[in-house]
Amino acid sequence: GKRIGYIPGSGDGVMDALKQMGFTVEVLDDAALASSDLTRFDAIITGVRAYNVKESLNNYYDRLMEYIAQGGNLIVQYNTSNQIGPVKAKIGPYPFTISRTRITDEKAVVTIKDPGSAILNYPNKISSHDFDGWIQERSIYHAANWDKRYETIFSMNDPGEAADEGSLISTRYGKGYFVYTGLVFFRELPAGVPGAYRLLANLIALNQKKGF
Repeated sequence: GKRIGYIPGSGDGVMDALKQMGFTVEVLDDAALASSDLTRFDAIITGVRAYNVKESLNNYYDRLMEYIAQGGNLIVQYNTSNQIGPVKAKIGPYPFTISRTRITDEKAVVTIKDPGSAILNYPNKISSHDFDGWIQERSIYHAANWDKRYETIFSMNDPGEAADEGSLISTRYGKGYFVYTGLVFFRELPAGVPGAYRLLANLIALNQKKGF
């Protein structure tokens, strides 16, 4: 892909990292979400906590789902689930909730569940080594209670805790794709972690190559 629409959240360095990767990035405000041609974007990415801080996203749920169905690719970075800023909006094409599960050990073992997934194979071949050198943590505010139509890719856990698969869920919807991820790209990209860049590039390319 070449062109990305970015819906800002509470502030992160992901948009700058995307520009460094060579993408053309356009900020999507309410006016753009309401009336512009979203199909011109190879992917639309929401900034961290966008659904917490931007209640107006509720108004564009149908437009974003139509964008996916027509062949788009919506990647939603983590949103929090707490008393201060609970997520009130529908986010994905099928139901899921957001938990408080996080993996705080930046060296926690990451188990790959489906080596054949497109997320792990195009354009980069992703392995557990792409999680080497991560800083501070692995993932926060995992998905939970997801509809069976979502697929999970990774399993991970902090020492002494049960394994959890909610760090990234994805699904095909119509001709396009939806991803929710708690993986901390907002920390790893500014830190220059190569595996984070490689994995994000694969998420952006999902609608460029058919199949999981």
